[in-house]
Amino acid sequence: MAKNKPVPQPYAKPDQIQIRGNQIFSLLRQKWIPLTPEEMVRQQYLQVLVEEYGFNHEQIAEEMEVTGRGSAQARADFVIWRTPQDKTAEKSPLIVAECKADNVTIDRAVYAQGENYARLTNAPFFVTHNHRETRYWRVLHDKMPKHVEEIEGIPHADASDKEIKELIERLKVFKEDEFADLLHQCHNVIRNREKRDPVAAFDEIAKILFIKVYVERELKAKRKRQNLFSVAYLEEQIGDNPLEDLFQKTKAHYRTDRIFEPDEKLNLKPATGIEIVHLLEKYNLSDTSEDIKGIAFERFLGKTFRGEIGQFFTPRPIVEFMVRMVDPKEGEIICDPASGSGGFLIRFFEMVREQILADADRQYQEYKAKIDVDKKFSADEGS
Repeated sequence: MAKNKPVPQPYAKPDQIQIRGNQIFSLLRQKWIPLTPEEMVRQQYLQVLVEEYGFNHEQIAEEMEVTGRGSAQARADFVIWRTPQDKTAEKSPLIVAECKADNVTIDRAVYAQGENYARLTNAPFFVTHNHRETRYWRVLHDKMPKHVEEIEGIPHADASDKEIKELIERLKVFKEDEFADLLHQCHNVIRNREKRDPVAAFDEIAKILFIKVYVERELKAKRKRQNLFSVAYLEEQIGDNPLEDLFQKTKAHYRTDRIFEPDEKLNLKPATGIEIVHLLEKYNLSDTSEDIKGIAFERFLGKTFRGEIGQFFTPRPIVEFMVRMVDPKEGEIICDPASGSGGFLIRFFEMVREQILADADRQYQEYKAKIDVDKKFSADEGS
């Protein structure tokens, strides 16, 4: 019997991650494997799939080749079927998940990798995940590659066909022009229905946007299936103004930030609020990038107020030029007393973050190379 040969263990409870020195136990593969940062993320995401989404081990394959034998470069982290029977019958899976170490920036290349694996397996959904960013995607198989849609989440294990259809139709991130256009539409609804001046109308729009962010964060944190920021939910509620009730919960959530006055209310008629919710409900404001939100606000405010409230915005190409001239570094402090939509601050932060992540990626690659060398050395010793 070879020395140090790991003994297969029975399935541990889903909330248990077993670590032994520089090894971690894979429940799905039933063996000890090197403990890398990416492997830790992967085993922790398995917990999420089991505990929060209700899938069991018999529905999931780990490190699965998706292009046939000998294609070591095309291994999906997780392939998830709707039922164990579908997996046994080798039917098309429901979801493919691609996990990365926390220090790795999930970018377009990772999204493309997830889409490629989903297309190879004919899965309708894929996930890109680490603890810094988790995003959910629907693949449009009737269209050419790169036709994907970002959606709110993936189906739970017991989701019905109707629930899956509703999931696909739910929240999508804003594109730049969409957000700016919708802000104008919301402003016009308030102006036409409530006859409010531009500043007062914008104040009410801001309140509703805070409600939306609050609901989205609660939805994501608790994996709720029902979106409270929806016309369907609000119309089911008993009361004079259910959107005002949501605003009071939002206000309480942000109490320590002192964004709202203690006695502040939503000053809109229920029908007006419902109309604005109808315009916004299918979009995901929380996951829309800060830059897109900032640019949309600049365009909206510029067209609506044209300097009436004393706000003028530096064009983005000039922001880019000026920040690159400063060449910000980690540990430095930036001060922008007239920050407006935060264009200078956001770009400063993004550039410093890119530097930090590049350095973290470099350190990770060095660590991974060392692990690979140690693994090869151990294998040579045991042979």
